[in-house]
Amino acid sequence: MIRRYVRWIKGRFERAGDDGNIVVEGARTGSGRARNRLVMTMAVFMAMYAAIGGRLVYLGLQDLPDDGGPAQRNTAARPDIIDRNGEILATDIKTFSLFAEPRRIVDVDEAIEKLVTVLPDLNYEQTYHRLRTDAGFVWLRRQLSPRQQAEIMALGIPGIGFRSENRRFYPGGAIAAHVLGLVDIDNKGIAGIEKYIDQQGLADLREIGLADRASLKPFQLALDIRVQHILHDELTRAMERYQAIASGGVVLNAQTGEVVAMVSLPDYDPNNPVDAHRSDRLNRMSGGVFEMGSTFKGFTTAMALDSGLVTLNDSFDARRPLQVGKFTIRDFHGKGRVLSVPEIFIYSSNIGTARMAETISIEDHRAFFQRIGLLDKLDTELPEVATPTGPEEWKRVNRITISFGHGVATTPLQTAVSAAALVNGGVLFDPTFLPRNTSEAVEHATAVLNPSTSDAMRYLFRLNVEKGSGRRADVPGYFVGGKTGTAEKVVNGRYSTDKRFNAFLSAFPVNNPQYVVLVILDEPKPEQPGMSATSGLNAAPVVSNVVRRSAPLLGVMPEFGHESAALLVSTQ
Repeated sequence: MIRRYVRWIKGRFERAGDDGNIVVEGARTGSGRARNRLVMTMAVFMAMYAAIGGRLVYLGLQDLPDDGGPAQRNTAARPDIIDRNGEILATDIKTFSLFAEPRRIVDVDEAIEKLVTVLPDLNYEQTYHRLRTDAGFVWLRRQLSPRQQAEIMALGIPGIGFRSENRRFYPGGAIAAHVLGLVDIDNKGIAGIEKYIDQQGLADLREIGLADRASLKPFQLALDIRVQHILHDELTRAMERYQAIASGGVVLNAQTGEVVAMVSLPDYDPNNPVDAHRSDRLNRMSGGVFEMGSTFKGFTTAMALDSGLVTLNDSFDARRPLQVGKFTIRDFHGKGRVLSVPEIFIYSSNIGTARMAETISIEDHRAFFQRIGLLDKLDTELPEVATPTGPEEWKRVNRITISFGHGVATTPLQTAVSAAALVNGGVLFDPTFLPRNTSEAVEHATAVLNPSTSDAMRYLFRLNVEKGSGRRADVPGYFVGGKTGTAEKVVNGRYSTDKRFNAFLSAFPVNNPQYVVLVILDEPKPEQPGMSATSGLNAAPVVSNVVRRSAPLLGVMPEFGHESAALLVSTQ
């Protein structure tokens, strides 16, 4: 078409004379008006065909259709994910992917032989079948390194090209893997907060082509990557020290419900998530349910105190095992005497806790555990949240075993969320992985305990660290309070005597609780021959280390001179 118009234009002109003037047919030489018309006509045609040529060049640079389908699109951008202090947790980087145009491949065998020199793991047979088709476009390898791209370009293979794509990069590697989650090869969120972001509208923006980096604001989390690193580090050390098969932990803001740090080990590197789908990489903190053992004694004690039927001054008979049908309830380290409510708590008496629970009706017991958030699925942003399990009908044996942490399985995160209500004045917050200030937290809060009950529980938590099973969790100046939990695991339908699930549930500073810290260890072994492997010996020290290292970063300054008696004043 262009050549035809050129011939037409040339036919309108005569050869230029010696003086360089253009002579027009049917017009007088030197006519200014005729010359202007010709110049304008040529300019219009040149502009029109320049536009057409530019469009052809643009289309030529676009990806070829896939088997006649629509043109391939670049992977859409994702917003940066940042922590509460603005540190980048996830971002997009540019990478290149290798494609081929089979119709342009001259020698398939030679092309593959050359590619294998750079990509030795390239599947020869699969690649051969792809290149032998008459398709216009096939992928050969996504997300190459710059070195691989350069080496393949140097091979000079006809019909081979590259496409620029976005690839997700996590600067911290595995540090926050279970919270941040994953994206697939097309940069779509498939787990964790990455999946949540897509569910909030990013997926729709991608569909209409508006997910460009310039228009996407950073997505901020409540996580503090410094505390996250500390928690990850301490749990990693604990797994090695106590030879546990898994571990986990959470640091929760007791006044807002914000998740400041959460780790589940073993984990994976989201930059190379080859192990992400292995069963042992489960997010145990929110996606797994466990019997939380004696940590539940805190909730049972709070229930009894909140009912008004029990006070801190009451006592219960723990001299002999409790017989319930064919089951016998014993204490791990029984005192063989009547115990006061504080003694039941610090000695972690199963018998005393069960007798205290029986002062409440079964219906009220279940209603209290539901009210405090232990029986229903958590409502939070993270997609991987498991539903608690328990008996459909609560009978006497159920309520007794549940009182000390057997018979109901819940998520560790859920346990921490409910524990915050025990110490923060009796307010239950929906947990969040997003920043939330105090006034916003009020909108997500439910009063579940009398403030006086919370005062009593703070006293008991601190007393247990001062004189009970939680002594190894203490950190001078930070007024840590907490409760141990050592639960026998169910193996083949029976409780095992040598496989334990340990937990330590704590809060600090317990005189004015700001944070709840929960640590779990799955099947820890005795540190030395002849030693026990209870929670007070392994999970409690981990909590101590986490508090000691993270408290200054969280703005909690140490204080000295507090006594438990000061807490007890408000409980009288």
